[in-house]
Amino acid sequence: MSRLRLVCGVLSLVLSGPVLAADLSSVSLIEKGALTYGVAGTFSPFEFQKDGKLSGFDIDMIGLLTKKLGVEAKPMNMEFKGLIVALQGGRLDLINSAMYINEQRAGQVDFVPYLKIGTLVVVQASNPAKITGRDESLCGKTIAVTLGGIQESYARQDDQRCRDKGLAAVNVMTLPTAQDSALTLRQGRADVVFNSTPGVVELMDKVPGVYAVAGSEFEANTQIGIAVRKGDTAMKSAVEAALKEIVADGSYKKLIETWKFPASVSLFD
Repeated sequence: MSRLRLVCGVLSLVLSGPVLAADLSSVSLIEKGALTYGVAGTFSPFEFQKDGKLSGFDIDMIGLLTKKLGVEAKPMNMEFKGLIVALQGGRLDLINSAMYINEQRAGQVDFVPYLKIGTLVVVQASNPAKITGRDESLCGKTIAVTLGGIQESYARQDDQRCRDKGLAAVNVMTLPTAQDSALTLRQGRADVVFNSTPGVVELMDKVPGVYAVAGSEFEANTQIGIAVRKGDTAMKSAVEAALKEIVADGSYKKLIETWKFPASVSLFD
């Protein structure tokens, strides 16, 4: 290879820079200049309503990503169970709603993972139901969970395990938001809440002395991700590139620290 060709090649790489906003040129957005994303603002501290506006880790993160991509972030707040249907129906460009990645969902959408989080068993500080963790002490008890979230599926799995052993069934109480679940526990209408580890950290920080953790974290390596339409490689590549940028410039780590998440949630060293 001649020196001239080598120099030209290096200059081409330098001038091209990171492939970010350019990637969106091949993506058909619902609205030009905007990234329309679906979110269920019911899962604090990831997405929730504060003073009539969406707030949370995911809301801040999508702001960072869209800045890298050179577009505006446009949220569509809806029920969690309707998010994938809306994405498949072309009403959303992507889903940004702390969506846990599992086999069923991975068959419907493609994911860009960005965090790994576990779940904790939360009880009243005095633990009147004598819960010892995610074990047989849950049988015959009421578990409050967010409707449609992965914690609901965990609670239903526990219910089935209790039934299979001939023990008392679990009463799975589904509620609109994680905050509703916590309030139900505080009022004594539920014995247990299943919530994400970051959510529990936030809860105990806001109302110290009211709640306690029973047992150990479970499903600790479960990943959550941004969902794009199945086969939409252009959108997926653009989001992945933007995510790499916010990791590289330190804003991803800063966001984790700002929301007081444990460092273990990071997918990137």
